[in-house]
Amino acid sequence: MVRTERPVKREIKQKTRLVPVLPARDAVHFPALINTLQVVRERSRKALRRALDADRQVLVLSQRDMSVEEPGAHDLYRVGTLSEALQALPLPDTSLRVTLRGLRRARVLRMIVRGGAFMAEIVEVDEPLLIGDLRAETLMRACVDSFSSVVQLHKSVPPEALEAVAHLDEAGTLADTIAHHLPLRPAQKQELLEEADAIRRLELVFEALKREQEVLELDVRIRSQVEAQLGSAHREYFLREQMRAIQAELQDREQASEVQDYEDRIRECGMSRAAAQRALAEVARLDRIPPFSPEGAVSRNWLDCLIALPWKASSEEHLDVADAALQLDEEHFGLGTVKERVLDFLAVRQLTQAIRGPILCFAGPPGVGKTSIGRSIAEAMGRNFCRISLGGLRDEAEIRGHRRTYVGAMPGRIIQAIRQAGTRNPVVMLDEIDKLGSDWRGDPTSALLEALDPEQNARFEDHYLDAPFDLSGVMFIATANVAELIPAALRDRLEIIQFPGYSDEERMQIATRFLVPKSAGEHGILDRIEFQPEAIESLVKDYTRESGVRDLERKIAGVCRKAAWAMVEGSATRVCIDEGQLRTSLGRPKHWRGPSAAVDEIGAVTGLMVAEYGGEIVRLEASLMKPQAERPELRLTGRLGDVMKESAEAALTFVRTSEEKLGCGRPFRFDVHIHVPDAGVPKDGPSAGLTIAVALVSAYTGKPTRQDVAMTGEITLRGRVLPVGGVREKLLAAARGGMRAVILPEANRADLEDVAMGELGDLKLYFVSEVDEALSIALKSEAAALAWI
Repeated sequence: MVRTERPVKREIKQKTRLVPVLPARDAVHFPALINTLQVVRERSRKALRRALDADRQVLVLSQRDMSVEEPGAHDLYRVGTLSEALQALPLPDTSLRVTLRGLRRARVLRMIVRGGAFMAEIVEVDEPLLIGDLRAETLMRACVDSFSSVVQLHKSVPPEALEAVAHLDEAGTLADTIAHHLPLRPAQKQELLEEADAIRRLELVFEALKREQEVLELDVRIRSQVEAQLGSAHREYFLREQMRAIQAELQDREQASEVQDYEDRIRECGMSRAAAQRALAEVARLDRIPPFSPEGAVSRNWLDCLIALPWKASSEEHLDVADAALQLDEEHFGLGTVKERVLDFLAVRQLTQAIRGPILCFAGPPGVGKTSIGRSIAEAMGRNFCRISLGGLRDEAEIRGHRRTYVGAMPGRIIQAIRQAGTRNPVVMLDEIDKLGSDWRGDPTSALLEALDPEQNARFEDHYLDAPFDLSGVMFIATANVAELIPAALRDRLEIIQFPGYSDEERMQIATRFLVPKSAGEHGILDRIEFQPEAIESLVKDYTRESGVRDLERKIAGVCRKAAWAMVEGSATRVCIDEGQLRTSLGRPKHWRGPSAAVDEIGAVTGLMVAEYGGEIVRLEASLMKPQAERPELRLTGRLGDVMKESAEAALTFVRTSEEKLGCGRPFRFDVHIHVPDAGVPKDGPSAGLTIAVALVSAYTGKPTRQDVAMTGEITLRGRVLPVGGVREKLLAAARGGMRAVILPEANRADLEDVAMGELGDLKLYFVSEVDEALSIALKSEAAALAWI
């Protein structure tokens, strides 16, 4: 008797190397075989180009879930085939058709992304040759015989495959070649690829061959029985009977059919009756579509999206207003009025448990905490939170979804957000709602009306879903920088909560309590850096001028980076930030603590305005010139809006009708040029009327204006001063700009209730009802000589 010994399986080689990774979908590649792939995804094309530029070797890894469009590292198996790219042909649609030859198995140790492509550190799996092993030879013969029977019965396996298998004398290669041609699921082929033992692989292949042979023989018997009973005129009936017969034979198997699986999932997900009927009709249609038809992929994607929605999953609300108040105070400094409005809203929710309620809209300059307040509301209510950015959105389909007839169709952003949240009652923040646009693709603002209307959103229909979804449990919170820019129809559905800008004192407190610890922790120097109070004050007043704290946070992060660099170099173990160190880290101060004008000027007045980013100081200039035509001309520059232009005309009319009272002794017949610097920024609104009138009177009378006095107010043709908005923001801007006094309309005196006088420092306030009162405050008594008149 000849004694044969089975070789002992050797361990994986320890030598590793880094190779590009080519993810494969719906396919498993085996060593010693040549395959052709069409590479479409950008990340795969980059990996292939890296391989072609190097040694032409690439690791082919199969996806775990074939429905994933852009797989990550966790979506790929860890064992694949190291292959050589024999040929790569670019196609007109930017894809590549590549021919690969499998070399050997490889196992991934770790995976990284480099240059936009997956790279894997691998070890090659050593497969010993089985020479003289009687068990291997027996299994090889049995596999070849069974494969021959399968080739004869299965029309999709080419006869050439049998010829290729018959000449193989190596056990592992034979098993791989047969597995490549067998109609197995990708997961089964992957199991064979991961099996490094050739004997065990042959056993698994033989089991798969016998199972496939039984199925094919049963198929032949069923066809014979059905064809014997039916004629050619009943071919359609025959096909259906054949399908039922096959399902009857396979119903005891563990794996249910795809159609049955979809039907079970539809019944279990709890979707509405209308949606379930629509989904079951689509499943019945899918049952008649060929497996590899593009229409089948569209139907599967639609069904998967519909089933994945949280039709009955809800967060259990546990609202406590007292806890919410503590949370708001801990996470947000200041904003007292805003917190009161929010707590009022939450108190009503706690008492009534009402599903419907007002839709809040947080309006205010950037960086004052609108988004973070919304997140805190979600946490206080025990709901999931998701955010939808609407800035610059112009396509209606982004809100209501695309019709399934379009290539690449997908649900709208609202349905996507709810799917991401995983519950049917999340808090959805509609960010930057005032920046929605519209063009030939539709009006997204109009598409939001149904979603935000409590009377309609219980049956919101996304174009992609084509089935109603209940949005009545969703709590929508919108944010905007300028509430006036929100379209009227949409603004009517919102309850506006105005977020004021922060004062310098508030920003210093926020920096000390929140921003410095947060930034120091993020940079790993929490216990090794200290900011002096004068450094915080300088950061707020000399390096930033804003209503929010975003720029302040960036400046603090810049200081922390410099400190971390010094610590890494070893030049310091602990850093104390004072004004000198601040200048070293950030350079010279960007702002000056005082009026922008050094001297009092004729025709130049300091005005106050509210812009998108909060209150601002503007320097308005007016010049009078000899008329160049019979009719005097009014020229306005500085990107002024229509309302501001009308204010300038009203101010000019007031000055012309008051020329006798002004006592200059000459008629007001001049060309007038009014300019507001910083011409790149649009400006509009009626509150510049008083400023323009004072500038014109100063230019007309030759009396300089006080450069440290700012003003705001709308005027009438008779010289009355009317109230304006944004008083708090304007006063804070005046305080930040070093103004000593501000002139306000008398009717705005009540607005001081919203302003803490400590925020204004030594700023003096004057309230006027007539333009003459403002002139007596803003103009100096002596007049300069006007030589050109």
